[in-house]
Amino acid sequence: MGPKAVNAQEKHPHVRGFGMASARSRARLVERLRSLGVEDETVLAAIEKVQRHQFVDEAMTSRAYDDTALPIGYGQTISQPYIVAQMTSLLIADGLPESVLEIGTGSGYQAAVLAEILPSIYTVERIKPLYERARKRFAELGYRQVRARLARDGVLGLPDYGPFDAILVTAGAEKLPTSLYEQIADGGRMIVPVGPSGDQRLMVIHREGSSFVEQTLDAVSFVPLIEQRADERTS
Repeated sequence: MGPKAVNAQEKHPHVRGFGMASARSRARLVERLRSLGVEDETVLAAIEKVQRHQFVDEAMTSRAYDDTALPIGYGQTISQPYIVAQMTSLLIADGLPESVLEIGTGSGYQAAVLAEILPSIYTVERIKPLYERARKRFAELGYRQVRARLARDGVLGLPDYGPFDAILVTAGAEKLPTSLYEQIADGGRMIVPVGPSGDQRLMVIHREGSSFVEQTLDAVSFVPLIEQRADERTS
């Protein structure tokens, strides 16, 4: 059963008739993504279903379906829909993974898009207010297959719940987060932006037994992935 419908006017009473407008806006967004080269119809259908305006602050509602990143507070952003489509397409390129770990819940939008396609998503967030907001959104929108967890260091992943068929990192790592490699199932993959701010590249890590094959793709721009120091983990 898909996510239950939510009355957009109840969420945004100052936007009269926004429910119908958002449906048209989602359709226009999908056409925009097609024009940019997104071809996976499964991904496009998921993006058209997810109510992105539910994942942004009310002040940003009018821009919810622009193909751009938007601020969500605490120095974080909701990702650009094109990037969400690109990363989701890479995640399912070799088939639909049964279990996925997302590092960096943020607003919850990326996890919601995954939930329209996949049966089980774990998502980790280190900023407590964002974690609490996202968890509430998942419950209100009926995304019961998304399990949010609060973790001080997302780079550690969720070893007690893995290995995962796919891992999606939605923040830019200065270097490859090799601490997550053992949580990739054999035959699985990890999608991760890597590099310093202003010089990040999207990378795909394929696991083949005890070997890991690295593939470097397009230039991207993400907020940094914050890794705790060893002394902070033990404090």
